[in-house]
Amino acid sequence: MAGRLVLALPVLLFLVLVGHCRGGKIGVCYGRNADDLPAPDKVAQLIQQQSIKYVRIYDTNIDVIKAFANTGVELMVGVPNSDLLAFSQYQSNVDTWLKNSILPYYPATMITYITVGAEVTESPVNVSALVVPAMRNVHTALKKAGLHKKITISSTHSLGILSRSFPPSAGAFNSSYAYFLKPMLEFLVEKQAPFMVDLYPYYAYQNSPSNVSLNYALFSPQSQAVIDPNTGLVYTNMFDAQVDSIFFALMALNFKTLKIMVTESGWPNKGATKETGATPENAQTYNTNLIRHVVNDSGTPAKPGEEIDVYIFSLFNENRKPGIESERNWGLYFPDQSSIYSLDWTGRGNVDVMTGANITSANATWCIASANASETDLQNALNWACGPGNVDCSAIQPSQPCYQPDTLASHASYAFNSYYQQNGANVVACDFGGAGVRTTKDPSYDTCVYLAAGSKMSTMNSTSLPARSGSSPHPSVKCFTSLLFMLAIAIAAVML
Repeated sequence: MAGRLVLALPVLLFLVLVGHCRGGKIGVCYGRNADDLPAPDKVAQLIQQQSIKYVRIYDTNIDVIKAFANTGVELMVGVPNSDLLAFSQYQSNVDTWLKNSILPYYPATMITYITVGAEVTESPVNVSALVVPAMRNVHTALKKAGLHKKITISSTHSLGILSRSFPPSAGAFNSSYAYFLKPMLEFLVEKQAPFMVDLYPYYAYQNSPSNVSLNYALFSPQSQAVIDPNTGLVYTNMFDAQVDSIFFALMALNFKTLKIMVTESGWPNKGATKETGATPENAQTYNTNLIRHVVNDSGTPAKPGEEIDVYIFSLFNENRKPGIESERNWGLYFPDQSSIYSLDWTGRGNVDVMTGANITSANATWCIASANASETDLQNALNWACGPGNVDCSAIQPSQPCYQPDTLASHASYAFNSYYQQNGANVVACDFGGAGVRTTKDPSYDTCVYLAAGSKMSTMNSTSLPARSGSSPHPSVKCFTSLLFMLAIAIAAVML
């Protein structure tokens, strides 16, 4: 009996650690500030049809919670700012809320997170001081019900909680929020909960287009890289810069172990006349690139390869929201449940940005070096593709299939095409400052195979994940390999 228990220990260790290989998660925010939305049960069906597994709502509406019962969808529910006073004052208020709003529907509805307050520093009424007491009372109520280890508590924040976000390494929290922020961070560490933040590169671009280019905000390949002067880290998109500004702000307060979760991010599909960036095409480009970024576990320059969970905002346009035109137009779907634009939620396929159609081998295209490009432009573009562009350039190294002919144009063509394909064969992914050009003729030769959308060898339309920079395997593969190695060591140890 004792021997079986000893042998079981490595297996149990492996099962515990295997959770760390799950990769980044993509969810969607289901806001309901509209008067023309479908019933919650119809919404739940829509979400299941899209194979979306994670949903955030902003309250504990019973009809919505019931609609997600037995769907396999994990739900993040919220305590609105208007309830923080009652939740912070009396434990009995929270106990009653849990008894009426959560317990009758759990675990049929898989509630995994509770957000206590939302962007409280942006609230017109200062409720910041109420957040941590309310969080503690929610934790106490969950503990009484035996759910404190199954449901995680946190609170969401806007990027406005920082006093400085550029360069990312100088990220710092606004000192005026220290009175509630420090105890909150201590609570999150103690409960192993993430720091939740809502990030919107769109606003960075809209508010300062002369300093933030549209390409940089959209993850586009033509974006000019930004170098952090303090760290030398290279940023090719605004999202990563915003995430890292939070990371460095946490590190400055000695909370560098806190996981960051992005509870809102997206792009408006329509805006006022002056909001020229708010278009369906830009919204599709941003969200497509964001999903791919998360699914690939690309990480950020400060934390490369680290998974991050992101919730896309938002499922529907919300016509009752106040403010400028874009505020009402962040949706992915119209009220009739037809899509405003198409998204590949797996992050592994190709979607034509203009039509939303799946790209097939019948209309396959490749990206190669332009015959009109100068050697300087080709070299700079090649360096970018194999560096910040995260292209796997191992095939053009000596003794590898695509090394010969050993010419700049040949090597650049292979790298350009790899970047083009792993970014959805999007026309803008073959620009490279004019150094790239698309072709319908397969440039493959001998044993050097150029990937193409829809081809059997393409990692973009297969069950495998897209290629990454260097010759390293995907982080999930490396993680499981490491765990198998650890399991082997553990078994050998107990057998001695």
